Amino acid sequence: MELRELGCSGLKVSAIGLGCFAMTDAYGASDEGEALATLGRALDLGVTLFDTAELYGPYANETLVGRGLKGRRDQAVIATKFGWLIEDGAAVGVDSRPERIRAAVEGSLKRLGVDHIDLLYQHRVDPGVPIEDVAGAVGELVKAGKVRFLGLSEAGADTLRRAHAVHPVAALQSEYSLWERGLETDILPLLRELGIGLVPFAPLGRGFLAGSGQKAESYAASDFRKDDPRFQGANFEANLRAAAIVGEIAAQRDATPAQVALAWLLHQGHDIVPIPGTRRRTHLEQNVAATALRLSPDDVLQLEQGLSAVSGSRYSDARMTFVQR
Repeated sequence: MELRELGCSGLKVSAIGLGCFAMTDAYGASDEGEALATLGRALDLGVTLFDTAELYGPYANETLVGRGLKGRRDQAVIATKFGWLIEDGAAVGVDSRPERIRAAVEGSLKRLGVDHIDLLYQHRVDPGVPIEDVAGAVGELVKAGKVRFLGLSEAGADTLRRAHAVHPVAALQSEYSLWERGLETDILPLLRELGIGLVPFAPLGRGFLAGSGQKAESYAASDFRKDDPRFQGANFEANLRAAAIVGEIAAQRDATPAQVALAWLLHQGHDIVPIPGTRRRTHLEQNVAATALRLSPDDVLQLEQGLSAVSGSRYSDARMTFVQR
C-alpha cells in the first residue's frame, strides 16, 4: 500500500490506517476473536497505522491491540491517546497535567506490551492546563524514548500553533469526511502552513456513508451512535436522502459506498490518512481496496454537492463542550 507522510514530521504510514475504537463495545457487543483476526489481516494487507486510546474500553482496547500486534511490532505504527479523567469505567472530565500524562503513558506501554508509543495524542484539550505544558511534557517523553511523535485531537487553531511552537506536532486527529467538512476553512490550511498531517476519524460517518446507518433508536444503549444527533429524527431522514448520492456513484463504479467515501477523502491530499474503524476482516478488506479507486472530477462534484448540508451536530451538546471547533 502507498505510504504517506504525516505533514512534514517524517512519520510515514499507510494511506489508510485502522481505527480500533469499534473493537471493544463502542458499537455494540464485541467479538474478540474476529477483532484479533482483523488486526492480523490489516498487517497482511500493508496497513501500518493502528489507532487506539486508554479511554477505549476503558483500557481494554489497548490490551487487545497489543495482543493483536504481538510479534509483529516492527510492522506497526501505534497511536494512542491520553487526556481523559477516567473513574469507574467512564470519562468524567479531562486531565492533562504533566504527571497525569507520564502516568498514562506508563499504563499504555504496559497494556500495549511495547517499549515506545509511535504517535501520542492529547485526546481532548484540557482548558485547565496550558498547552505549552502538555507539549513540553510529551517532548520530555520523546527525549526519554518512550514516545516518538506528538499529536493533538479536536484541537483548535490557537492550540495547534502554541503546541507546535513548543514541540513539533505531527498530526491532528479530527472528524473529516463527506459527512463533516467543518475544518476546511480554517484548520486544514493551518495544518498545511505548519506541516502537520491530518488523521480523520469516522471517515465513513459512523457507518452512514457506508450505507449501514439506522435511526438512533435502533441502536443498543451502549452504541455510540445512539446519542449522535445526525441519526435522530428528522436529521436522519434528511441525511439518508443526502447520502444516497454515495450509493449511486458506487453502483456506477462497481464499488461499495464506503470505498467511494474513502476515495473522496484520499483525494483531498497526500497529508491526509483516514482511519476507518472496523472489527471485521470483510470491511477492512473493502476499505483498503479504496486506495485503488479513482474518482472523476464529476464524481467529486456530485458528492460534494449532494452532501453539502448534513443535518444535525456531529456530537451531542455535552460532547461538543470538549471540542475546540
